[in-house]
Order: sequence, then C-alpha cells, then structure tokens
Amino acid sequence: MKTILVTGAAGFIGSNLCLKLLKENKVIGLDNLISGRMANIEELNKSPNFLFLKHDITKPLKTGKHFEEIWNLACPASPVDYYKFPIETLLASSVGVKNMLDLALANQAKFLHTSTSEVYGDPKEHPQKETYWGHVNPIGERSCYDEGKRFAESLIENYRKKYGLDTKIVRIFNTYGPRMRVSDGRFISNFINQALKGDDLTVYGDGLQTRSICYVDDMVRGLIVLMKSKEHQPINLGNPEEFTVLELAKFIIKLTKSSSGIVFKPFLKDDPRQRRPDITLAINVLGWKPRIRPEEGLKKTIEYFKEIL
Repeated sequence: MKTILVTGAAGFIGSNLCLKLLKENKVIGLDNLISGRMANIEELNKSPNFLFLKHDITKPLKTGKHFEEIWNLACPASPVDYYKFPIETLLASSVGVKNMLDLALANQAKFLHTSTSEVYGDPKEHPQKETYWGHVNPIGERSCYDEGKRFAESLIENYRKKYGLDTKIVRIFNTYGPRMRVSDGRFISNFINQALKGDDLTVYGDGLQTRSICYVDDMVRGLIVLMKSKEHQPINLGNPEEFTVLELAKFIIKLTKSSSGIVFKPFLKDDPRQRRPDITLAINVLGWKPRIRPEEGLKKTIEYFKEIL
C-alpha cells in the first residue's frame, strides 16, 4: 500500500477523493477546517489506514513519514469562503502550494494540484480549451481565488521544469454532489437548499449565464486517472453539457417537487457569463469523460441535502 497525503481532506471533493483512495492506500488527510467539516470525514476515521491531521499548509509539515503521492486540494473554493478569507485563500495558493511542492521534492513524490475553471475568468473563448489564457480581473472581488490559482499553476510548472518534479494540474469545472456544504454559497447548493425549504430560488442577473455541472464521482475518477497518467500540462475536467442558471433553477424545483418561485437579483461582480469546458484533451489523453447525467446526480445530491436539513 502506498502512503498518500491529501490536503483539503475534510472538504467536499477532498473527502470524496479520500474515500476512493482508501480502498488501496494509506491516506493522511490534512485540513485547517476553514471550510472543511469534520462531518465529512466521519466515515474515513473508521478506517485504520486513515489519519487526519488538523494543519494549515501555509505552515511547513513535518510528519516523519514518506509519501509516494501528494494531492493538493487545500483552498477555500466557494465565493462565500474566499470573500470571507481572501488573504488565507491567496496564501493557500502561494505559500501553501510552495510548502507542498517542497515536501513533494523531499519525498520525490508525484504531485497533483486542483486548479479551477476560474483561471479563465469571464472568458472570451467558448468553450474553454486549456490553451486559452483567460480574461481575469487581477484586483477584482474574486481575484484572491482566480489569481491565486493562476499563480499556483505557474509555480508548479516552474518546479517541474527546474527540479524534474512529476506534477499534474487539473482545472476543475463546477462540481456537485454529497458532502457539499448546504450553506457554501454556490448556486446548486443554494437552489437545493431554498427549494427544500420552500423558499424562492435566488437567481443573479437574468439567469441566462451558463454553467456546466459535473457529479463528484466523475470528478474523483478523473483525478485518479490523471494522477496515474504521464500528463503534466493543465487539463480540464468537467461536464461539457451546458445549462443556463435559470434552467437549472427550474430543474431543481421540478426534481424537489417544490412550490418555490424564482426571484432575480443584480448580477454578481465579475461573475462569468459563460462556463463550459472543452474536454477533448481529457478524452484523448486520459480516456475520461463524465458518465453520470445531471438528473441522476442532482437526485442523489437532493437526497443528501434532505438528510442534512
């Protein structure tokens, strides 16, 4: 069994990833719990092959253990979180990533970093290919996340070139599923939360902005395939099926059988108008594409929210 380090282990995607990795590996999970939740790792803690450490990756990590792989998912990832913790978000993507890269070097470990579709900003290319450089406001309200992730990609690429480190970068597009925080502020969790409570769903702007949503099991499978691959350039993972936000709001009302209506509020600043991944590279290089249809994934997510609420 390999010994693997996963940062952001108590987060939404991190906890789902750890659950899969535990089937064949020993996993040490790190999280400073700014946005992660201990409830997400209750099942993980039952395994003798899982060890949780409360730790902030902006501080050097000394465990005395050897890691074959480091999976870096540590960073606030929803607007609610990075508006509240902008400095912490920037440091996680700079100092934190450097600390994890140095740890990977010391262990000669493979290193996978979760970047984001937000590096494309409000894109002028649609759908977004990995070759697109992006359209980002460097001092905008979202810049702590956008520019932090862009810096992290540059840092990782330069470590790879200078030190020969085996690195992977994945640009994650909108992901949803069990273990999402019901109050994380992202539109799917907001819509399900409001629909189940019978509240009107809040749509910002005209609702015609588009999003592509990927179920978390598909995303985790993609991360695992990428780590096993020889690919080192950034690669998109997401579902290329595109919906307007308004369509998703109406769909969630239908799936929850809710009596909720829809209310419109002003556009959020720097909120992208279009978001859809080009996953040609993932298909050709990794043999990966999403399997779970939005209706199936949303039904599973709604059932999870019902239990939590």
